[in-house]
Amino acid sequence: MANLLTDQSVRLDLSGESQQYLTFTVLGETLGIGILDVKEIIEVGGMTRVPMTLDSVRGVINLRGNVVPVVDLSYRLGNRVATLSKRSCIVMVELFVDGDPQPMGMLVDAVNEILEIPGQNIQNAPEFGTDIRGEFIQRMGLHNDGFIILLNIERVMSVEELSDTSFDSSPHQKAMVPQ
Repeated sequence: MANLLTDQSVRLDLSGESQQYLTFTVLGETLGIGILDVKEIIEVGGMTRVPMTLDSVRGVINLRGNVVPVVDLSYRLGNRVATLSKRSCIVMVELFVDGDPQPMGMLVDAVNEILEIPGQNIQNAPEFGTDIRGEFIQRMGLHNDGFIILLNIERVMSVEELSDTSFDSSPHQKAMVPQ
């Protein structure tokens, strides 16, 4: 079992100090992750599909000589393949798997902006009322009279779950899993 570690939980400060978040759009929703979790943002280039991977793993890219998996957040969060556009980007993050850094890409519809959200405007997510799995949501950030879903990248980008085809929710993938 992979041991996923980041220091994100240590960085989550609810004392009232502002935190910065990169916001982006997926499935028409504004989502965000802590700016310290973002390694870089790159253009969508040639991705190579890897056979026998989940539909949510869009493919792999060559990033400075390294093979990096790219997860389609539209599919991962809403079971719909993202339509690539001029605004589509790959947000690079880094997780720790068994103590080793693992770069991973998140395919998003568009990157919006970096927001500074005061700690007192960060709230727990409701137990209901969202189309996104609850464990994917870390918190909710209030900004301009609306909420931004702050993702828990350790869960959304779970290497263990993304490498186990029994976790896929697509109907054709489930049909292929032996009973």
